[in-house]
Amino acid sequence: MKPANTLLSSYGTTVFEVMSRLAIEHQAINLGQGFPDDRGADSVLDAASKALYDPPNQYPPMMGVPELRQAVAAHNKRFYDLDVTWQAETMVSTGATEGLAACFFGLIEPGDEVVLIEPLYDCYLPIIRRAGGIPRPVRVTPPHWELDLDQLASAFSERTKLVVLNNPQNPASKVFTRDELQAIADLVIKYDAYAVCDEVYEHLVFDDRTHIPLMTFPGMRERCVRIGSAGKTFSLTGWKVGYLTAPDHLLAPISKAHQFLVFTTAPNLQRAVAFGLTQDDSYFNSLRDDMKARRDRLSAGLTTIGFDPAVCQGTYFLFVDASRFLRPGEDDELFCRRLVLEAGVAAVPVSAFYGDKGTAPKSFIRFCFAKRDAVLDGAVERLESYLKSAA
Repeated sequence: MKPANTLLSSYGTTVFEVMSRLAIEHQAINLGQGFPDDRGADSVLDAASKALYDPPNQYPPMMGVPELRQAVAAHNKRFYDLDVTWQAETMVSTGATEGLAACFFGLIEPGDEVVLIEPLYDCYLPIIRRAGGIPRPVRVTPPHWELDLDQLASAFSERTKLVVLNNPQNPASKVFTRDELQAIADLVIKYDAYAVCDEVYEHLVFDDRTHIPLMTFPGMRERCVRIGSAGKTFSLTGWKVGYLTAPDHLLAPISKAHQFLVFTTAPNLQRAVAFGLTQDDSYFNSLRDDMKARRDRLSAGLTTIGFDPAVCQGTYFLFVDASRFLRPGEDDELFCRRLVLEAGVAAVPVSAFYGDKGTAPKSFIRFCFAKRDAVLDGAVERLESYLKSAA
């Protein structure tokens, strides 16, 4: 029989799915896959329920319902002082991942180069390659996640079509500084490129840091696509509602790709997200402060056991150095498998987020702290008990 697409077939099952399956099979506490374990914002759930019985429930507009697109424009103005024309510069996607795919298929021509900063969210590489793009990775490494600006500059060339900026960065939990962002903006302008900015964790930035969209920098308003996510902002990852902001000359080809991927998104969920984006500051501040408290709780517990946490500036992921617990010849992936099978706790190996796993860091593992306190405490207790007995 003729083979299927060889590029996509070359990718195995994602490490998140592998670890989650093992967690279910062995009744482990799953701190591997990145999703909250509560039910999300009640007010937004209520809005979705009411909207479900408020017709129409047929195909909404391909670009998204007007209420949500207007709310996205207002959200940009409220938090970042960006003036956005909702009719021409906003679009709703079925999750941020579909929005990213629409960007890559809509903007990349075969042979275009794409600069990425790894560790990477796992969907970037396969979609970029399937669109015909050539990845040019730049690496940051734990524990401090410093961006080498010389290495960044060397990744750009006249063939660069766009840079993908994930800020705050999943999985590194890095929030890019103003100087780093300015360096990226300067290179984008110098090489007449674009920036696709994955900003789904925009409201999860800790320790008095500030999220600064690249779109707010001089010269970048016409070169940036900004992607947000209701899943992350309202702890409703299963809803798969994303929203894009971009100048009309970029959004036009992106929307053409979008219409052939999913066309549209559930209308009641869109209207509920529109309501959610209008909530007052207390909601967004509470989301941030609650996640920071969970980060600190898990970090303290793991430190007591003997793990060495890396810097976590945003998102809901904590990297820790596990080198003191690795057995001879054991890397991060084998250690994670041992933890889920023998300790009953699932984590994710950090090397999985790098394109070249042979040179990736091999002593760090990642935990998700977007869980209830009892779950975090239970995971720490299991790890402590196991690692003491296995020493």
